[in-house]
Parts: sequence; C-alpha cells; structure tokens
Amino acid sequence: MPSTIAEKILARHAGLDQVQVGDIVIADVDFSMVHDARAPNAMRMIDKMAEAPLPFAPRTAWVLDHYSPPPNLAAAQAHTAMREFAGTHGSPLYDIGDGICHQVLPEGGHLTCGDLVVGTDTHSVTYGAFNAFGTSVEGTDVTAVMATGKVWLRVPESVRIELQGQLQPGVWAKDVTLHMLGRFGAEGLNYQALEYTGTAVAAMDIDDRMTLANHAAELGAKAALLEADEKTLAWLAAHGARPPKPVAADPGAKYAQRVTIDASALAPQIARRHEVDDVVPVTDVARQKINFALIGTCTNGRLDDIRQAASILKGRKLAPGVRMIVTPASRRIYLDAAREGLIEILTMAGASFEAAGCGTCVGITNHLIPGDHEVAISSANRNFKGRLGNDKAEIWLGSAATVAASALTGYITDPREVAGGQWRPDHA
Repeated sequence: MPSTIAEKILARHAGLDQVQVGDIVIADVDFSMVHDARAPNAMRMIDKMAEAPLPFAPRTAWVLDHYSPPPNLAAAQAHTAMREFAGTHGSPLYDIGDGICHQVLPEGGHLTCGDLVVGTDTHSVTYGAFNAFGTSVEGTDVTAVMATGKVWLRVPESVRIELQGQLQPGVWAKDVTLHMLGRFGAEGLNYQALEYTGTAVAAMDIDDRMTLANHAAELGAKAALLEADEKTLAWLAAHGARPPKPVAADPGAKYAQRVTIDASALAPQIARRHEVDDVVPVTDVARQKINFALIGTCTNGRLDDIRQAASILKGRKLAPGVRMIVTPASRRIYLDAAREGLIEILTMAGASFEAAGCGTCVGITNHLIPGDHEVAISSANRNFKGRLGNDKAEIWLGSAATVAASALTGYITDPREVAGGQWRPDHA
C-alpha cells in the first residue's frame, strides 16, 4: 500500500514493512533533546530509576536555552545539574548563549534525512525541514528514551499541502504559516503530519523551510515534513550530518486532506493581539501603532531573518519611542551576522541584541516587558496574553521583514512599501 513520508519513517524505525494510521508503534529514536524548562522532570525520573543504565544518553542533547541566562536560583541550579549530567554521561551540552535547541541540533549535525528525533518542546517539529520526523515529548519520556533508545507513537494521519507558484518579494514562509493558522485555526490540525510540497517550497532556502516546519506546532501538528532536495543535502553535509536517508511519499499515498495554496497570491500576514489564528493581511491593520519590536526566536531568528531586518534598517533609525530587541537563534548565527556587518547596521539603527536563547520569547528572563497598553510586534510563534510579562500589553505577530518595517515607521507596515523590504536571498 502506498505510504506517506511520516508512515515510511515510522515503519522503518519500528522495524516494520508498513504501518497504517492509528497503529501504535515502538520506534527506535535516532536522537533526542531535553531543554532546561523540562530538565527538572527528566532529572526526577532519573533519580527514581536510581542506577539504571542510560545507554542512549550520548545521543541526547541537553540545551540551556529557555532560562538563558537563569533569572533565579532554581534555574541556575537546574543548569548546574544539567552540566553535571552531561559531563558524567557523555551527552552533548549546549550552554547559555549557544543557541535555541531547534537551531543547535541541526547545526551540530545531530540529525539527517529519514531520522526520528524527539525533543521536550512543541517546536521539535522544526526538524521536518530536513526530511526527518521531529516531534515533542515530555522530560520523563526523554529519560525513557535514554534508557531504551525507543519511544512509542501513534501513527498520525497526514495532510499534504502544496504551495503553488512562488512567494512575492517581501513575503516569507512566516506569512504562509500565519495564513495556515488563519485558515485552519490554532490546533486545527492536531496530531496530524503535514507534508509541505510544491514550487514555492522548492524555491525556499533552508532558513525559510525551518520556519515553515516550526510554526506547524501552533496548528497542533505531530510533525511537519519536507522532502529532501539538493539544498537539504548540501546544508546537512556542510554541518557534519550523518549520511542521509531521504524519504519521499509514494504516488497514491492516502491523506486526510490535500490542501492547495497559491503562494504567489499571498500578502504579508499579521496575527492580531492574543490569538495566533486571528490572522489578516497586513494591509488590514496598517497604521496600528507599535512600541516594541522583537526579531528572533526558534521561528524567525535565523540569518535570513536578520538580513531582512538589516536590508530595511540600513542607514536608518527606529521610529521615535520604538524599542527593538533581536535574539539570534544561535551563537553561530550571531557570528555570521557580525561578519556580514548586520549587527552594526541594526545596532546603529537603535536595536539591542540578546544572547541566543528563548528567554525573551517566552518572557522568562524579563528582558522585554512592555508597559500597560503598549503594543509589541514580534516574529515569535505565539502572542498569548501576558506572554511578555504584562497581560495589559498586546503582542502582534509577523515576519522579520514586517517587524522591521513596522519598527522603522512606528506602526504596522507592509514591508513591500519600504525600501529594502523586498530583499530576497538571491540578492545577497
């Protein structure tokens, strides 16, 4: 029977010729990850297991990114325990400032095409950009993975999404994902594996593909997978990944839905305050005043996102009264941006940079707290009320280009209407 990408990967890792939707499988894991927000749960389970061996620990990364830097003693103590565990068991450790889990895992060469990867964060679906089945589990589940190298999963239904045409200059994968949220609603594709395909996907560089897969978490997806191509293989090879085992869907594979989107018709999108799925074209909310701008996070903190912002803000200043913070997704991205002069461009425009991590996005480190009734525009993945530490403030979501254009003018702005807003990677 023809199979989807998700079905093929799960069958291979369960040692089966084929699986069907709804099957429960015990699957071999290729790599796992636990970050500091879920590490205490993992540590408690390790303590309960006493001296039980953890043979998979060397293939489990411990990432200090959510409480980075630690805002309190409990977080600092958790970091100490994580460092000690990694040193004792030979686990890869990514310390404060190294970067966000979903960036450092592929950067570190820990995954490749055809892999099954689990992590303690909903945005572990990001790894699907590399033709891997990435999905989220709890800290206690990662402890079980470290002990057995296995995880149990229910085989999900798959949804095939074809992006036809090509995105206009100034429109990005972020806009596609926001459009999807507006169309299906938050958690509207719960426990389904998304397959993104089409000419618009093929035209995307890896940074945008990672955004496409990452934001599937807000749709409730169990995984978000892209087929591998020469861009995928070249990127993985450049980052020291193991030899790839690309997986493609069979003709005639069964899907719960087939969705077609004319990517060339999409305008920049905005998710309005408090709801990730209250999405409209940016033109519908133009002139909405903003006070804060945030570029970064696991969704849009990559080099192309910083380039988008720099192309708009080069030689200019932020609008009076607007504050901007940029959080690169990894130390490597920060250094690459510095070598290209992007850090200087944005700093001269009035932006400030945070160490690579999740603390600003989640509101844990309290480095970006808007005042009452202030409006933040963010390239992050969520705009829940109070997420930045003040439930009397508003958070609106858009692409890095939309955030930068809005910071320049002081109100929500279509990036295509400002100089530099139509930058594309092939223009770099």
